[in-house]
Amino acid sequence: MAINVCIAGATGWVGRSLVPAICAEKDLNLVGAVSRTHAGKKLSEVLTQTSPDLTISGSVKEALRNNTDVLVDYTKPNVVKTNVLEAIQNKTHVVIGTSGLTEEDFAQIHEQAIKYQVGVLAAGNFAITAVLLQRFAEIAARYTSAWEIVDYASQKKVDAPSGTARELAFRLGQVKKPILYNSIEETQGSKESRGVTLNGTQVHSLRLPGYTLSVEAIFGLADEKLIIRHEAGSSAEPYVKGTLLAIRQVSSFFGLKRGLDSIMQL
Repeated sequence: MAINVCIAGATGWVGRSLVPAICAEKDLNLVGAVSRTHAGKKLSEVLTQTSPDLTISGSVKEALRNNTDVLVDYTKPNVVKTNVLEAIQNKTHVVIGTSGLTEEDFAQIHEQAIKYQVGVLAAGNFAITAVLLQRFAEIAARYTSAWEIVDYASQKKVDAPSGTARELAFRLGQVKKPILYNSIEETQGSKESRGVTLNGTQVHSLRLPGYTLSVEAIFGLADEKLIIRHEAGSSAEPYVKGTLLAIRQVSSFFGLKRGLDSIMQL
């Protein structure tokens, strides 16, 4: 039986690449599309004539009136939490590709997902190279004692740090807390220049033209260092394959899982 999918952010950067990818899969069925800026229009009018002739909804609540198994959210930081909780309470599984959620948000989402017995998969980045960076960084953290993260994105990205950097900081914190050789409180000058502390890790965010999305984990030892870096290009294609995998697997568990590799055999 095909999985009925709704995409929130269907006309956005990732969404417009995800639409044809879902339609090309025999086991997936696109039944809903959400876009506040294109609400009421046909998806085929906004994207391409080969897109499904679905009427775009203005909200997730409206779109979920159709029988939906999985909601995929590629929207914005200010609406993603509301969308996710709306879907959970509708007993719809959720794949989260939007950044901006905090640790408190994730805790609440996990609690609600357990309550309503649905699966939620959140990945700061669905690209395979980002997944590998996270895994390699976890290994590096076992053998080093100090590290920091640098998060790069274009000037158009308003949330900081990125979901990729947040997820990386969370996962490194699960391994252990790094040694902070110079206390932030004792910094001479502007303490803000030392970045934000997330799960014990200092994270620095740059927002400049010329970048799409990149994250860098820097591990320091005496007289040596290790730098692991993921670089995204201008296309959304690297995220599509991982999202399709998430759609197929998110109904296999209850509660929240973080990171694409949580459902992969790595």
